[in-house]
Amino acid sequence: MKSFLDDNFLLQNKTAEVLYHNYAKELPIIDYHCHLPPDQIAGNINFENLTQIWLYGDHYKWRAMRTNGVNEEFITGSKTDLEKFEKWATTVPYTLRNPLYHWTHLELQRYFNVPDLLSSSNAHRVYVECTSKLQSPEYSVRNLIQKMNVEVICTTDDPVDSLVHHQKIKSDGFGVKVLPAFRPDKAMNADDIPGLNSYITKLEEVSGITVNSFDDFLAALKNRHDYFAANGCSVSDHGLEQIYAEDYTENEIKVIFKKIRTNHALLPLENLKFKSAMLYQFALWDHEKGWVQQYHLGALRNNNARAFKNAGPDTGWDSIGDFSQAKALSKFLNKLDTNNKLAKTILYNLNPADNEVLASMTGNFNDGSIAGKIQFGSAWWFLDQKDGMTKQLNALSNIGLLSRLVGMLTDSRSFMSYPRHEYFRRLVCNLFGEDMETGMLPNDIEWTGKIIQDICYYNAKQYFNF
Repeated sequence: MKSFLDDNFLLQNKTAEVLYHNYAKELPIIDYHCHLPPDQIAGNINFENLTQIWLYGDHYKWRAMRTNGVNEEFITGSKTDLEKFEKWATTVPYTLRNPLYHWTHLELQRYFNVPDLLSSSNAHRVYVECTSKLQSPEYSVRNLIQKMNVEVICTTDDPVDSLVHHQKIKSDGFGVKVLPAFRPDKAMNADDIPGLNSYITKLEEVSGITVNSFDDFLAALKNRHDYFAANGCSVSDHGLEQIYAEDYTENEIKVIFKKIRTNHALLPLENLKFKSAMLYQFALWDHEKGWVQQYHLGALRNNNARAFKNAGPDTGWDSIGDFSQAKALSKFLNKLDTNNKLAKTILYNLNPADNEVLASMTGNFNDGSIAGKIQFGSAWWFLDQKDGMTKQLNALSNIGLLSRLVGMLTDSRSFMSYPRHEYFRRLVCNLFGEDMETGMLPNDIEWTGKIIQDICYYNAKQYFNF
């Protein structure tokens, strides 16, 4: 019987072990999409305790705790950090076969050299030991990043963000590139007209452009797009239920924008047309600058109205949606391609039923200009686990070229999430190793090792030009 989390965790055969330990393990990490707070990197802070670095903002753990019967006071409420950690430790043994069980113990081992299986019986000791380490200079956030061999980080930033923290990180000469990514979701959120107008006021302030018309609005956003580029940004990202690709005319959008600015609600079709126009415009700017554009598709957000009212967004009330993806996505990409304005694109899918849909869609728009121009991105959010990753890798293998995948990303707000790259690498090595040992692939360690290194590191380095 294999030991839990030993050196060959997830590696089910000797070939997989060789591929991981000799080819994948020591490669640097390029984390081209995450939600790490740049202010904490700029300040090189030390977290006060294990709860603050591990539980604050982690809705994965919060959902598990709620499911385990933990009162909200111990999750987002007013209980002490120690009390919250003890409730998490009590929950961990009940997370068997949930990816949280693997991640929790990988993180304890990789960051703190703590081999214990976390439970209520050792919660206080683990909390004290790890908290003590976190308060030392060795465990500042920059040192935690470097401890994980991270080379590049792309945070997720709103067009109105000042990027002063990125500027400080760069001026400090930090050995890891920390770059902004342009996430303009709020600028196209016509579902909330008062909120959008409030956002436009902020946009006016940071751009110095008064927004009286749709042309003014675009000018202000373009100003911020240019500003991001001047600060090292070369990546955009959109978090959408689905791609918007309604037909519209320029005059229609100008009329719709006037309704927005006079606080009039939009008709459903007007809303879709406005979002479609904005999404297309952002894509044109991305192509103009040679950026990589990313689309995270399929989340059904804020399902619990009562909980959303009490706790706000991103607190664990989201789930997989069953939106229709193929037709609009094809129309959107085709419009850009027809006009020769299609940038490098990564498509992320949250509904596993759509894996083959997105894997096949990428092949429609790869034009031979660069390898893997249109990517079916790594398994995301609820699919970011052993089964979900394997299904994504197999769908891409069967329909596209897994060898050209740009690899893993954390998509996380936590500085403790980098073992997810290790998890991904182990799974990739195991897939190839299994096929080699069963004769499905030739026993060519050197070539297969190169392919694995490309997937884990070199493809991303070349694709993003980092």
